[in-house]
Amino acid sequence: MAGSSVRNSPRRMRSSRPARAVALAACAALALTACGSTKDTGGSGGKAGGEGKVGVILPLLTSPFWQSYNDYVPKMAKSEDVDALKTVNSNSDPSQQITDINNQLNQGVKGLVVAPLDSAAVSAGLDQAERKGVPVVAVDVAPEKGKVAMVVRANNVAYGQKACDYLGKQVESGKVVQIMGDLASVNGRERSKAFRDCVKDKYPELKVLEIPAKWESDTAASKLDTLLNSHPDIKGIYMQAGGVYLAPTLQTLKSKGMLKKAGAKGHISIVSNDGIPQEFDAIRKGQIDATVSQPADSYAKYGMYYIKAAMNGKKFKPGPTDHGSTIVKLPSGILEDQLPAPLVTKENVDDAELWGNSVQ
Repeated sequence: MAGSSVRNSPRRMRSSRPARAVALAACAALALTACGSTKDTGGSGGKAGGEGKVGVILPLLTSPFWQSYNDYVPKMAKSEDVDALKTVNSNSDPSQQITDINNQLNQGVKGLVVAPLDSAAVSAGLDQAERKGVPVVAVDVAPEKGKVAMVVRANNVAYGQKACDYLGKQVESGKVVQIMGDLASVNGRERSKAFRDCVKDKYPELKVLEIPAKWESDTAASKLDTLLNSHPDIKGIYMQAGGVYLAPTLQTLKSKGMLKKAGAKGHISIVSNDGIPQEFDAIRKGQIDATVSQPADSYAKYGMYYIKAAMNGKKFKPGPTDHGSTIVKLPSGILEDQLPAPLVTKENVDDAELWGNSVQ
């Protein structure tokens, strides 16, 4: 399996002291170059063992966030010196994603970068990749089972907590809604629980109403419409994915005469996740108040960086990186590089460093 750096000799020999010393010295040198380093080497890693095509599998392309990620992939592959094939879209179908993984493996790829749709179901594809000795980097979602070289992801618990703290300070008491993602995804579960727990612990005067929308815009719109009919006194909304929930949420509020500009009487405070240009425009217009910027550019960049590292047998260990993130060890034993995801409000929405301000 790629990622293993040392193999045992097939011959049994009685080690002499000089031989042992040489072996220890070699091990020490190897540790400095391949084991436990969190130093960035970008695309400068050696080619030995790391050549070959890389498959990149997307979860969907109906969200502006994933459209942006898709656009970044070939650019970041080039900058990291990775020979990436044209991306494959699993179109929100976990079963299709397993088929896509198998198809890429049958094409002889030497590495895979996958954004899992279902945290559990993706293990079937990961197991097949492991059997073929092909390393995998997971982007955006951490698998519950299966082997991956690294998960490239932001802290989704922090997403829910940041949204909770923002709404808690804007809305002193009353009803708030969280439009949840797919609870088959660890992202949806973590964001939902973090928001719910934070409100309970820190803002007990708020009452949380929940919409399980499965990352589907139509589901979000219809369920929000029904909820607003029953609870017209809602004061805040947390959208777990602006890429799919922003447009239907704004349209639903507008159709009911409830889309009020920030600062106006009756304004419903709205915080989102993604950091797409459309959210930034909505913040500037006063339609929503904030979003947590999920790094589409860094997802692509470090997905490419880590798959190249894995193909070259490089290993990492928990700790800070040179790109402003922290590698953590998940309960499953998988390593995850938790990339920064800043809160964006009207105060910093025009920051040129935000990826959402650098795309059309």
